[in-house]
Amino acid sequence: MLMAPAGATASPLPTPGFEPRVGAPSQAELEARLQSAAKTAERPAKPARLSAGATIDPKIIGGTTTPIASAPWMAQLFYEDGDNSFFCGGAVIAPTKILTAAHCVKGKDWKSKGVIVTGTEQLATTAGHGGAMSGVWRQWNHPSYSSATLDNDIAVLTLPEPVKAEPIPVTKSDDTASYTPGTSATVYGWGRTSSTNDDISATLRRATVPVNSDATCADWSLGGEFVKGHMVCAGTPASGQDAGTVTACNGDSGGPLVVGGRIVGVVSWGIEDCVEKGAYSVYAKVSSFVGAVVPRVDDTNINGDHRADVLARRTSGELFEYASNGTSFAGRVSVGDYSDANVILQTDLNRDGCQDLLARTTGGDVLWSHDGVNTKIASGWGSRKHLVVPGDVTGDALPDLLSVDSGGALWIYPGEGNGTFAARTKVGTGWGQYSQLRGHGDFTGDGKTDLIARGSEGKMYLYKGTGKAGTAAFSGRVLVRTWGGYNAFDAAGDITGDGKADFLARTPGGTLYLYPGTGKATSEIFATRITIGTGWQQFNIFG
Repeated sequence: MLMAPAGATASPLPTPGFEPRVGAPSQAELEARLQSAAKTAERPAKPARLSAGATIDPKIIGGTTTPIASAPWMAQLFYEDGDNSFFCGGAVIAPTKILTAAHCVKGKDWKSKGVIVTGTEQLATTAGHGGAMSGVWRQWNHPSYSSATLDNDIAVLTLPEPVKAEPIPVTKSDDTASYTPGTSATVYGWGRTSSTNDDISATLRRATVPVNSDATCADWSLGGEFVKGHMVCAGTPASGQDAGTVTACNGDSGGPLVVGGRIVGVVSWGIEDCVEKGAYSVYAKVSSFVGAVVPRVDDTNINGDHRADVLARRTSGELFEYASNGTSFAGRVSVGDYSDANVILQTDLNRDGCQDLLARTTGGDVLWSHDGVNTKIASGWGSRKHLVVPGDVTGDALPDLLSVDSGGALWIYPGEGNGTFAARTKVGTGWGQYSQLRGHGDFTGDGKTDLIARGSEGKMYLYKGTGKAGTAAFSGRVLVRTWGGYNAFDAAGDITGDGKADFLARTPGGTLYLYPGTGKATSEIFATRITIGTGWQQFNIFG
């Protein structure tokens, strides 16, 4: 029986209350940063020149004002650095995650100098704007971002606490419909409203623009600066002046281009002053970067460093945390006595960006440890063969729970983002044949949650996620490895910190190996193994 949480419950298990977030700035400090940034925050510094001789500018002229209710996920990003202060847009894609452009993030210290404002259509420099201010805890930009070409111009900021703003999902890696030429898209931002001055808008604006073909974008007189597959351009050709032009402009950088309720582009660059005749605005093509972005959205780990950590329980019952150093682990830290547990898994069911723990007791209760309390979310699950919390299986950006019952049927319990679940849906039967069912994140690089199952004779199968619910949740299995020499496995997530889900395997003699993920859905799914160490036979549960 699955039940809704009802607060803390008596439990034989500890409540570790993982809480890595420290040092969040006070509201007074954030207000001071904001006021300082507001004096000069107009736009990011200009990048390199194009071969055609024009200056590209991370850059809504035209369009109309719109209330925050029409785009509750919009975020204002102020960076305070004296005369180098600037302003960018962004979008809330999870309660603690802001999607923006890499040119707004790369080389900056957002934790010390940034302010994020959500929940208002008024620019936060306006008195009585009514928005909520947040600091920044961590920052990530695409590792292949180029400041010279603005290729791979995408980034994620992690906030120290969840915001109340409603998130907007990003598009899928296999989305082609949203990029069909002529598709109507909407761009949002507080950027410049005129090519003749640098003033950014005091009120949120939106504009409807058509998506253009790659050929149209490439043929535009820019001499090859448009990177097919990584960029998309939108809008009708600029008129050469404000009148007749509808386009993103300076200050809109990092803001979203939206189709069908999902982000398909991030404002990246365009011609300086935005209205040069024939020009278009260019966006980072989100479908091409989902495989890199989603792991950063679902990168919850114990110490908050972008690398997944490992939990291992001794046969005596003591649970230890091993923090990842990338290809090795730091010294272990005791979490407590978990002798009454027979399943221990890391998760973040309430999407607050803080590591939680899911454990099943020997009595069949499933407990969710979060914020220092244990909440019972299920009972009578002692006969369930497998429990997995791999992330977002159904494609709604909320973490789900999977279970294989005693009859071998696999069920999805769609998460509601608060520790409760919608009615379960059945994936199929026959899953009882597997001795191991593991998953935490994306093994194939498409931004969708996958599973690894171990069958007879050590055969390891990949079930590639589709981002759908029910019987369509996973593609047909693919044999990726045959591992007969291991007797324990763990899928903790992205241990190496490269955005790809990794795997751990232990021999009966106690040697633990790390198999780095490659993002390939073939026998090359994992790179050459790395020896972690010996003595791991003392542990009988990994999570």
